[in-house]
This record gives sequence, C-alpha cells and structure tokens, in this order.
Amino acid sequence: MAASESYVPNLYAEAIEDSCKKRQVISRELFRSTMVLSEIAADFLACVATTIAAYFLQLHFGGHIQCSMKEVAAVGIMHGIFAVLLLQREGVSEAGASLLRIRETERAIRTSIQSLLLLLMMTFLLRLNFPRSAILIALGLTPVFLIAQKQVLASVLGILHTKGYGIDRAVVFGAGETGKRIVSTLLYSPRLGLHPVAVIGDNSVTDGNCIFELGYRRSHSVPVQRGPVTPDLLKSFRCSLLIVAMPHASSENLTEVIHVAKQAGVPISLISGLVPQERPWAGSIDVDGLLLASTSGPAFPWHYVLAKRIMDLLLASLLLFVFSPLLFLIAFLIRLGSSGPALFVQKRAGRNGEIFEMYKFRSMHTSAPRYDVSPTRSSDPRITRFGRFLRRTSLDELPQLINVFLGHMSLVGPRPEMPFIAERYSPQQRRRLQVMPGITGLWQLSADRAFPIHENIEYDFYYIRNRTFFMDVAILLHTLFFAIGGGV
Repeated sequence: MAASESYVPNLYAEAIEDSCKKRQVISRELFRSTMVLSEIAADFLACVATTIAAYFLQLHFGGHIQCSMKEVAAVGIMHGIFAVLLLQREGVSEAGASLLRIRETERAIRTSIQSLLLLLMMTFLLRLNFPRSAILIALGLTPVFLIAQKQVLASVLGILHTKGYGIDRAVVFGAGETGKRIVSTLLYSPRLGLHPVAVIGDNSVTDGNCIFELGYRRSHSVPVQRGPVTPDLLKSFRCSLLIVAMPHASSENLTEVIHVAKQAGVPISLISGLVPQERPWAGSIDVDGLLLASTSGPAFPWHYVLAKRIMDLLLASLLLFVFSPLLFLIAFLIRLGSSGPALFVQKRAGRNGEIFEMYKFRSMHTSAPRYDVSPTRSSDPRITRFGRFLRRTSLDELPQLINVFLGHMSLVGPRPEMPFIAERYSPQQRRRLQVMPGITGLWQLSADRAFPIHENIEYDFYYIRNRTFFMDVAILLHTLFFAIGGGV
C-alpha cells in the first residue's frame, strides 16, 4: 500500500499544472462561446431592425400599405431567424477570418438575399399584409447592417483582448509565405483569441524586421526574431502557443522543435501535412483554410460541460435517494458476512491525473492489499462470498454516486485507474485522463471489460473524440439494458 501511494505526489504535481492549463482553456472557450452567442444575437437584432427601418422608409417614400406594429415585428423576427440560420449554415461564427474579410462580406450579401427570398415566400403563404417594397428596401439595407454590426463587435472584441480577456500569445516559427499568411489571418481573426507576438525565422533573417498584415493599410506588424527556437526564447515572449509555419521542415527539425516546446511547457501547432503519425494530437485550428494540428485541443463547448454536470447532479441525487434503502441493506450484509468496514475507499487518478478518493462497497477481505491488480475471476480468494454477488451485479459501484455528486466523477466516462497504474501510462494512454472519469462507459459495456482498462483504450479514445450530451444519455440507456439483461 505504501509503495503504491508513493506514486501519488508525482502524479498530483503534474495534475496541478495540467489543471491550471485546462482551466485557462475552458475560460477561453467560455469567452469565445459568449462572443459567438453575442454575435448571433446581434445578427438577429440587426435583421429585425433592418426590417422595421425598411418598413418606415417605404412609408416615407410614399408607400400606401400600412401594417400594425405587431405584424411588422413578426415579419422582422422571421427575417432574423432566417438570417441567423443561414449565417450559421455558412459558418459565419467560425473563428478564422479570410483575407481582407472578403469572405465575410460575401456571406453577408448571399445570406441577405436568401433570407429575404424566404421572407417574401412566407409573407405570401401566410397572407401577411407586409409591403413587398419594404422587402426590396431591406435587401439593400441588410448587408450594410450586418457588416456594420460585425465591425462593431470586432472592435469590442479587440478592446477586450487588449485588457487580457480571452487572448493567447502566439509565436510563429517560420518567416516565409506560410508564416506571413498565418500572422495576417491571426491579426484579422480576433475570435480565434490568438495574438501573434513574434515570428522566429532561420539564421538568414535579420533581427528588427517585421511582418506586416496583408491588409488595406499595413497598420499592424509583428517583429521577426532570428532563431533557433529555444525554451528561454519562448518564455521571453510569454508564449502560450508555438505555431510551426514551415511546410518543408525535415522530420529531424520538427522533432527538435516539438522537444523544445515541451521543455518550455508550451503547446504546439503544426500544419496538418507535417503532423507525425506516431504522436497524439488533441485538436485542430482552422486558419483561413490552413489546418493546424495542435497538442492542446479546444475544450468542449461550455453548454455541453454544463448540461453534463446538471445531469450528473440530478441523476446522482435521485438515485442516492431512491436506492438509499438498498445501500443500507448492502452495507448491513457486508458487515454481517465479513469483518471490516462496508465501504472501501481507494485513491484513483481522475481528470488530468488529479487524485481523489473513490468509494465502493467492499467486496474483498480486509487482508487483501488495498492497491493491487483487480481480480479478473470470481474464484479469486481475495473476494468474499457476498462480494462475488456484488461484483457480478455491479452493485459494489453504487457508492460512486457520492463521487459523482461531489464532482470527482461523472456518470459517463473512462474508468479511473489506480495511481500506480496511471503513473506508468505512455503518452498515448495518458490521453484518457483528459476527461472526468465515470461510473459507466463504452469499455464497461464491451466484452473487453474482462481485460485491463489500459490495454483497451480504443473505447475511451472513441468516447473522448465523439462525446456529446446525447451520447452520454445513450450510454446510460445501454447500461440500463445491459444491467437488466444480466450483462449479456
């Protein structure tokens, strides 16, 4: 037991650093999600205002059709809904902007025409007494209103970034055409939250040079620093992300740069064609069509995290209340069948390797080592007679609802491993620690549950890549049917 627990401080030290980085990622993702929702609301309000303005303009220029304000407001709301749906389909809330923001203007014009054609059709089908001339006026006003409000939002976002909200300091390695393109796109894409603070070139560049944005006025620039890339150089720029913009870099140079970034504790992004296949890459960043693979994938949407936590709290509370008589009965039978406490408390490695105490009903004799490889056979002499029934029915897991309630675990997620096993994880296996562990999951439902978790990580990787609120619900339903069917 003592030997096993000696692994805990090491893993916990790493967890503190990883948790800080994770909180920063979640904070930036929450900031970005808030800005996206603000932009959607602004798009909607801009279209409603355009419709109302177009109606009064047609009256001013001699229009004879008059409507009630309720009808005008209803048409404006329809226009806003159509426009928002079309803009989202066009990907207008994507973080990366295009060269000179031409694509954004193109989308505004195209979706304005499409939304107003839909509006024209709906007013005809619903026999609304809304003047067609007002719709024609709105056709000219809508792109102007949309482009203007997006410019205002971009300015507000820029101000927030200067105050340090939702921003990361990015260093671009590569002063060629690709580096220039990335720098320019980052400067034009405040929603990405990446501010280029420096460009590092090879030995041929001269310190003091600058790379300017590809813009109308060349008003923004980023200083160029001669290489090589070193941990001290990255720390001097307070770098939050290193972007490698060298499409023809050799594998040896890439390996060296990745090693330097790891030494500095800085996430790294590579052009997709340069990504080494043997390394785990968590996510990707779309920089105006240039895909960058990143070692620090974006956090999952805050609304998914919030919905998952609410579901965990509600279901855990409900199940603890409903099963409370059963919990007391099981505890009584455990004490009756063997000496020792009813609950078994064991340290486990949770999200980012953070150590927590997991609760289970005791299914083994108290003389069994607290930290050892779990039994794989019901005939294992460490297991008590009643413990065999608990393990076969998975009732020994019920106290983990307390862990779910306390926020140590989730209802759905990878199973938490003992610290001494997690300490020996390979870099690939450690990826399963990216999410909160759970009571049930894909591995628990599979036939491979009879074998060690870390030898069947494909289930956990599939869940981490594809998890959604409804996938969690589906796994819970499958768990229910699995339990009813006796695990077959």
